Amino acid sequence: MHEASVEQKMAKMPLFLDALLHENVCGGADKKGDSKLEELKSQILRRTVSRPVIYVGAATCGLSAGADKVLVAIKKYLADKALDAEVVEVGCIGLCSEEPIIDIQLPGKARVSFRKVNTNNVVQIIESTLAGNPPADMTLGQFRGLESEKWESVTFFDEHPFLKPQKRCVLANCGIIDPCNINEYLANDGYQALAKALHSMTPAEICQEVELSGLRGRGGGGFFTGKKWKFALQTSGDQKYIICNADEGDPGAFMDRAVIEGDPHRLLEGIAIASYAIGANKAYIYIRAEYPLAIRRLKEAIAQAEDYGFIGENILDSGFNLHIIIKMGAGAFVCGEETALINSIEGKRGMPRPRPPFPAISGLFGKPSVINNVETLANVPAIIQKGKDWFSAMGTAGSKGTKVFALSGKISHTGLIEVEMGTTLRQIIFEIGGGIPHGKKYKAVQIGGPSGGCIPEEKIDIEIDYETLKEVGAMMGSGGLVVMDENTCMVDVAKFFMDFIQRESCGKCIPCREGTRHMLEILESITHGRKNESKLDTLERFKGIMHLSRLADVIKDASLCGLGQTAPNPVLSTLRWFRNEYEAHIYERKCPSGVCKELLHFSILENKCVGCTACSRKCPAGAIMGAKKSPHYIVPGKCISCGACKDVCKFNAVVVE
Repeated sequence: MHEASVEQKMAKMPLFLDALLHENVCGGADKKGDSKLEELKSQILRRTVSRPVIYVGAATCGLSAGADKVLVAIKKYLADKALDAEVVEVGCIGLCSEEPIIDIQLPGKARVSFRKVNTNNVVQIIESTLAGNPPADMTLGQFRGLESEKWESVTFFDEHPFLKPQKRCVLANCGIIDPCNINEYLANDGYQALAKALHSMTPAEICQEVELSGLRGRGGGGFFTGKKWKFALQTSGDQKYIICNADEGDPGAFMDRAVIEGDPHRLLEGIAIASYAIGANKAYIYIRAEYPLAIRRLKEAIAQAEDYGFIGENILDSGFNLHIIIKMGAGAFVCGEETALINSIEGKRGMPRPRPPFPAISGLFGKPSVINNVETLANVPAIIQKGKDWFSAMGTAGSKGTKVFALSGKISHTGLIEVEMGTTLRQIIFEIGGGIPHGKKYKAVQIGGPSGGCIPEEKIDIEIDYETLKEVGAMMGSGGLVVMDENTCMVDVAKFFMDFIQRESCGKCIPCREGTRHMLEILESITHGRKNESKLDTLERFKGIMHLSRLADVIKDASLCGLGQTAPNPVLSTLRWFRNEYEAHIYERKCPSGVCKELLHFSILENKCVGCTACSRKCPAGAIMGAKKSPHYIVPGKCISCGACKDVCKFNAVVVE
């Protein structure tokens, strides 16, 4: 089929793309043309509206909270009332703890956001807002807009404690624009960086600009992106590849998914610039199949970009060609490692390769390849458009720009945040995250996923950057932050992550395959009770504990890939900062946090027990004895520490130590 001409593609585009491609606007770049351009942008971005617009946060987090049902209820209400209103599905704005979230924008008024919307209150919210009285108890805030009248009784959304300390660059459009509408991305200066790169910069100049900006890989290693691109650019080859790693598998991490669902064209533009910079005409997006919505949004965005001429043949009449392919992974954690990911794309088992050669020299199908994660590539358009100095002005001396984090665990405001590098952990947890709920004390935060480490309270004022985190035994990773309170058992946390790593190990190298299994067995042994434990078992347990640190060092030194080399980190960091909890498990056979069930000792207080027999009837092991209306007691040898007696007791007579 004959490729469409630039003129044919331009006919499909909105008027302001003429300016993007350095063409005349309305007959020339005069004030009249500029006015027409701004008017068109204003219409597309809904700075002013002629009818009510209802925005629904319909990313995966919103849908799981019930946004799909809210969406149906909104459409039914509008149909029943015959109201002429527009319904727009947007991505996640980051405040996942308040989902489902909807925004309402009335003609002449600012867009206002509402929290915890459900099928029972959505009609009330709409009707109250249409009447000019948005319900204060469900209002999150209003958006700033110079062309609309503000609501007098509503604070601005960007002053919300969750959003105020943030610096949103990668997430700037998420939750704001319609991710399925390329025109909205274009009206926000989208694809201008690509036009600038293709028409006024050489590939070498792009690599230099990205390197001088200080952008480092946001997937974990923190290698300088521009330097990696230079290696691939300087390597000769008849075919080169850009690979976007969207296979985030860390527990508690959902940054890449949210960016793709909320602003897919930002990623595509970054991929296109990166491809041009290294001389690649084919790119792969490797994404786990468990992200169906993100995959659908990507497919729609690629189709739109191809239709407008931003992907395909002779992009923007530059002679540059690029085709993007989506490759769905099966969810193996090891495929987050770049060489295992390459194997998976090639149709092989996802197992790491020895390095060197590095992928930039010999990667996918033996050709020079660059692997960057979603957030890294999403930073590229703004760097090219605004310049290296804009990006390097943010952050610390060695870690420039911003970082997206996923906040989860024992924290009030779970969700997605973006802050400048150098922001302290205390600011993230207590200012943005709202602190620990229910008055509990902060204990630690797990950062960097299974390959990361735990940061205790005494280090909570550290600045977040690549080097500082390494000093405390952690790492940046992809950006998952799992917060833990005083009721968390750190030995149990280490066991959880080691179990995850052991199950996800590809099994190729012995240090990782056998070493992580043995570390897990040691952790399990110190969380087991004394029942059925022989003297030999006790000896083996103490022997294993004595060799735990040495075993971790061997795994780090001898494993083939980065995942194996960092696998012991959760154990080492918890040993370093929470040794007292390990000692309590080992020597006292107690779990201070009351989490490890086999180490719990249940007893019944005689002065509180009324002999109601509820506990004895509930006990699955028949370990509770006593006559009716007389104090009961627990037989230690029979008790399985299930906690059923404590759960059923209405008199607080059952205590646990």
